[in-house]
Amino acid sequence: MAKNRQKRLRYTKRDKREFAVSYSMLAPFLLVFCVFTLIPIFCAVFLSFTSFNMLEFPVFTGWVNYRRLLFEDDVFLIALKNTLIFAVLTGPLSYILAFFFAWLINEMPAKLRVFMTILFYAPSVSGNAYFIWQYMFSNDSYGLVNGLLMSWGIISEPILWFTDPDYNMIIIVIVQLWLSLGVSFLAFIAGLQSVDNTQYEAAAVDGVKNRFQELYYITLPNMKDMLLFGAVMQISGAFSVGDITQALSGGYNSVQYSALTIINHMNDYGTVRYEMGYASAISVVLFLMVYFSKKLIFKILK
Repeated sequence: MAKNRQKRLRYTKRDKREFAVSYSMLAPFLLVFCVFTLIPIFCAVFLSFTSFNMLEFPVFTGWVNYRRLLFEDDVFLIALKNTLIFAVLTGPLSYILAFFFAWLINEMPAKLRVFMTILFYAPSVSGNAYFIWQYMFSNDSYGLVNGLLMSWGIISEPILWFTDPDYNMIIIVIVQLWLSLGVSFLAFIAGLQSVDNTQYEAAAVDGVKNRFQELYYITLPNMKDMLLFGAVMQISGAFSVGDITQALSGGYNSVQYSALTIINHMNDYGTVRYEMGYASAISVVLFLMVYFSKKLIFKILK
């Protein structure tokens, strides 16, 4: 009995030492997560129940900000509608396109695959690439698209692409799709490369006859984690559209708020009007939208 007890004690002490080493290696990442993610979330939730202008101490106001947001702020409803349109259009479509292009590129020779991967990934890390689209869809006759349409006789005067509510949303969706082939695209490429080729050979023996059957029975099941990761990234990107609308159409200064998103509305109150309590309430609502959307997508993909 005494020997068994001593063994259990020694085993426990050894485990504690191993756990201490593991936790010490996790500590820097945990610290960064708490400082830059967890604490800001709690601060935003707290400030959403206050009136705070960044100069005076926050004053607790209860549910006033949320009541104002949901029942009195008509502009927020426009931003909500635009954000949902972006999420519904760009989220699933960019997810499918990222996987489709990754699947096509994965079938190419090695050197060509590397080149095409860089080509597709470059827009997402190129910084402010909006000037390309500003030139293409410029509102005057010097814009590339307007110039071509006028030279072909399709239109007689320039179209105001970024100021006309009938066009600016379409252009911004196209730009967002172009920029969204980033991290998810790389994850899909990595997932496709990690599939063991012997599985395809075994599947051919079992009766799998074409690429689409290989994709359905072998590739997708092996890429479950990458597919979930890509879904999270695409959902987050779809709901966080703001820089594009601000750069191309003015965001909260767009005509009839036609390009206003929740991010633009939050930035308006947070960085222009300095109503940080109200801006925090907007951010909490957006956080809940993204959270429950991710839960729904996880349930669907599983």
